[in-house]
Amino acid sequence: MSTTGDDKIVVGSEEWCGLPGLGIPAIKARVDSGAKTSSLHAFNIRGFKRNGASWVSYELHPIQHNRRVIVRCESEVFDRRVVKSSSGVGEKRYVIRTPLQLSGQIWEVEVTLANRDSMGYRMLLGRTAMQGRILVDPSAKALCGNYSKNEVHQLYGPGPGHVEGLRLGLLGSNPNLTSNRRIMEAAQERGHEIQFYKISQCYMKLDPENPEIHYRRGRTLNDLDAVIPRIRPDTTDFGCALIRQFESIGVFSLNSARAISTSRDKLNLLQLLVQNGLDIPVSSLARAPADVPDLIDTVEGVPLLVKLLENVKGEGIVMADSVNAAESIINAFKSINANLLIQKFIKEAGGADLRLLVVDNKLVTAIERQAVEDEYAASLRHARSGKLAKVSAAERRLATRAARTLGLKVAGIDMIRSEKGPLILDIHASPDLRLLEKASGKDLAGTLIHAIEKKLKWKRPLHQNAETVQS
Repeated sequence: MSTTGDDKIVVGSEEWCGLPGLGIPAIKARVDSGAKTSSLHAFNIRGFKRNGASWVSYELHPIQHNRRVIVRCESEVFDRRVVKSSSGVGEKRYVIRTPLQLSGQIWEVEVTLANRDSMGYRMLLGRTAMQGRILVDPSAKALCGNYSKNEVHQLYGPGPGHVEGLRLGLLGSNPNLTSNRRIMEAAQERGHEIQFYKISQCYMKLDPENPEIHYRRGRTLNDLDAVIPRIRPDTTDFGCALIRQFESIGVFSLNSARAISTSRDKLNLLQLLVQNGLDIPVSSLARAPADVPDLIDTVEGVPLLVKLLENVKGEGIVMADSVNAAESIINAFKSINANLLIQKFIKEAGGADLRLLVVDNKLVTAIERQAVEDEYAASLRHARSGKLAKVSAAERRLATRAARTLGLKVAGIDMIRSEKGPLILDIHASPDLRLLEKASGKDLAGTLIHAIEKKLKWKRPLHQNAETVQS
């Protein structure tokens, strides 16, 4: 035990402590006197009522860099507070009270629950918990005792010999993309077995009696419980055929082949939105019209946007602020026999748009993206900045209705604010999670995995030494 004459505990920049009320014998905490409140890594956080009181259930990975050991807890809610992360993002968190054990002493502390998986340490010890009891020597570490890796694992018992979760496949083209890595991490964190399968390396056996999906060196994928499609636009046809094959043998796909195909056919998409009463900017579809001036008039004149619908990377979007410019652009695109979308320019939006993420018919987050270049097209497709957006009830309804209309379990809805209300610009079946997670501070990849768990009615088995406890 490390103490001073007045019985204050001297600690270093990191210390091992225990949370006996939560069934956690040892957890390494980052000691941070700059943080007011202590924080505990938690995921699958769910509030509920018990005998009229507010409670919260959650799960913990108490060991750093180890997602296999899981402790499930239930605690009475002490408070809910908005806490700013190190990135400055405010998040409303549950606050619980639980005993803290350190250097032979035990006292009750307040702890917020948040997903700290990207922070390294599973716990942060803030100054409120230390006040009157602790002195910090930031140059030292583990002054109150240390544990070896083997000792920590002995405290929690041996891990399970096999993964007890679902067997998942992530279908894409690049396993190193941030969104793909996050989905893989989120699935593993929840105890699932997940593999990345490159779409171009998959092939299918079409047989009415024994249909199969094969991967490299003849490995069959028929035993997967679900697949998560992350299909690039230029592989849509084969990717959707692959998903249809999975669906035909009873493997659940987070987004169906039909929904993905509809979202990628922009001509069909816009017509479907209008037919279902979902607002879009005034638009015209054309291929090689002879009467260009009349085409311009159909979208109420200039300024307007000309979009090349065959584009696969968000390029080929040009703004025209004069009739001559509009005619020149349209005539240039006519020469390549491409399908064109002519759309009214929404000047009042100020070069900003919204990206809303809908998962399982619920809006889970929304960000506002602002152009960093003069071109309006950049604000729609290549915005490099984004901030958390507060959406209206009308915007929420429009986003969820759009996802439901297309049948998408996961949908990125691009929307713009106009004088007439929110308007849908585009819908994405494989939305990029990077900017959304950064701006919102939420575990959105985990939300996708939870949607699969819900569909397949899967409930997490407890670690063999974990038990539900109350603090």
